[in-house]
Amino acid sequence: MLIICGIFATTGMLNKTEMDQVLESMEHRGPDEGKDVRLNHFHLGHQRLSIIGLDDGIQPITNRDKTKWVVVNGEIYNYPQLKQKYEDKLLTQSDSEIVLKLYEDEGVDSIKKLDGMFAFFLADEENNTFVAGRDTLGIKPLYYAKDENGKYVFASELKTLYLMTDDVYEFPAGHYYTPETGFVCYREIQQPENMRKPNQEAICQTINDTLTHAVKKRLLSDVEVGVLLSGGLDSSLIAAIAKEHYKGKTPLKSFCVGSEGSEDVLRAREVAKALGTDHYEYIYTKEELVEVIRTVIYHLESYEPSLVRSALPNYFVSKLASQHVKVILSGEGADELFAGYDYLKDYNTTEVLNDEIIRIINSLHNINLQRADRMSMAHSLELRVPFLDLKLIDEALKIPAELKLHKEGQMEKTILRKAFDGVLPENVLWRKKEEFSEGSGALDILEQHANETISDDELKTYQQEATVELRSKQETLYYKIFKELFPSRSAVETVGKWATA
Repeated sequence: MLIICGIFATTGMLNKTEMDQVLESMEHRGPDEGKDVRLNHFHLGHQRLSIIGLDDGIQPITNRDKTKWVVVNGEIYNYPQLKQKYEDKLLTQSDSEIVLKLYEDEGVDSIKKLDGMFAFFLADEENNTFVAGRDTLGIKPLYYAKDENGKYVFASELKTLYLMTDDVYEFPAGHYYTPETGFVCYREIQQPENMRKPNQEAICQTINDTLTHAVKKRLLSDVEVGVLLSGGLDSSLIAAIAKEHYKGKTPLKSFCVGSEGSEDVLRAREVAKALGTDHYEYIYTKEELVEVIRTVIYHLESYEPSLVRSALPNYFVSKLASQHVKVILSGEGADELFAGYDYLKDYNTTEVLNDEIIRIINSLHNINLQRADRMSMAHSLELRVPFLDLKLIDEALKIPAELKLHKEGQMEKTILRKAFDGVLPENVLWRKKEEFSEGSGALDILEQHANETISDDELKTYQQEATVELRSKQETLYYKIFKELFPSRSAVETVGKWATA
C-alpha cells in the first residue's frame, strides 16, 4: 500500500524539493519508506505501507532492462495465482510487480485479469507512453490533471495534486487511460445474464461460500490483520468468518469506538466475547469529536454531511486499530448488495431493484469507500472490504427480489442473516440496522455543534453565495471548512453526494 504520483511531461518536471513536498503530503498513506525515480519523460514517486513483500517491495518497481516502471496503490488478491506464471521472472515478492509483468506479456487489456483494489501508474519508457488504471469499484482513489502542454499528473489524493496544478479531476472507477486511447472502461457492474431460481436454501449456501472465500482472500498479508466491529450484522459476520480462518500468530483483534454507553460499544463487546476476539475499544468525548472535524475533512476531502458524520467515528476507530495492526477488514457494502436500505422495498421487481443497487454501488467510490479509505489511511492503516468482492456482487445480483426485499414487519437483509444462521448469537444475527454515526453516539453531538457554530444569518449567506446547494447548518459548517482547506473550484466538483434516497 502506498501513495502513487506519476508525471508524464516533456518539460516542467518537478525538482527534488518539489517532489519531496509531494511525497510528504501523503506520508500518512505510506510511512514505512519513500522513493522517487526520474526518467526521461516521467517522474514517479511513492510512499509505502509495507503489507506484502516486506523486505523487497519498495517502489517504483522496474523490469529487468529498466524500460518500464510501475507504482501501485492497493492489493492484488489473486497475486498468488497470477505469480505462478511469472515465478522465474519476478524480481520481488511484491504483488504490485504482477501489474508490470502482465502489461509486458499481454498489454494494457491485462488489467482485466486483476482481482483486487488498486490504482496504478505504469511508465513505458521504451514506447514513450503510459497506462493509468483504477479498480472496478474505485476502492482505491486516483485523481489526475492535464495541462495545455500535454503534461499529465496522477496522484492518490486531491491535496497532493494541488501542489502541482489547479484543475483536478477524479479518475473514473473501472477505467484505464493511455494517451493513445483516452479513457477506456474495462469492466463495469451489470445486470446478470442468468438469474437464480428462488431456492432459498441453495442461495443461502452460495452466499455463505462466496462471502467466506472473499474474507479468506483478504486475509492475505505478511503483517497482522484485524477487524472493525460495531456489533451490527455486517461487521460481526466479517469478524466471525475472519476469526475462523485467520492464521496469525496471535488471536484476531477487533476494534470499536463510540461515546460512553453508545449502542455500538455495548453490542461490540457482546460479539467480541462470543467470538473470542482480542477486543479493543475507545470511548471518545464530545470535545474530542468536535476537535477533529477539521482534520477529518482535510483527510476525507469532502464536506458531504452524511459522509463527514460517519467519518468522524471511523477516524477514531482507525486510529485505535493502527496502534495494533496494519490491515483491517470492514463490513462496507452489505446494505447495497442485500437491499438493507428501507427505501429499496419499493423496488419490487428484480430488474428494477438491481438497477438501483448497481447505481448505488457505482457511486460508492466517492462516498462510503472514500470515507473508508481516507480515514484508515489517515492513520497508515489498510482497509479491505470483503462484501464488495466482485464475485459476491455478481451472486447477490442474481438473487430474486422476493428473496432479498424485506416486507412489512420483516427484518432487512433476511437472506444474508439466514445464510449465516448459527454463526452468530441470535440477538446479534437479528439486530436491527443502525447508521454507524447513530450507533456510535455521534449524531446528536454533531447536530448540536453545528447549530451553535453556524448562525441563521451565516447559513443564509452561504446558501446564497455557494456554487452548490447547502441543505443544513451541518453541511454549511463542513462546506466552510472544506473551502478553507481546498479553495479551488475543481475540488468542490469532485465531492460526491449520498447515493441512497
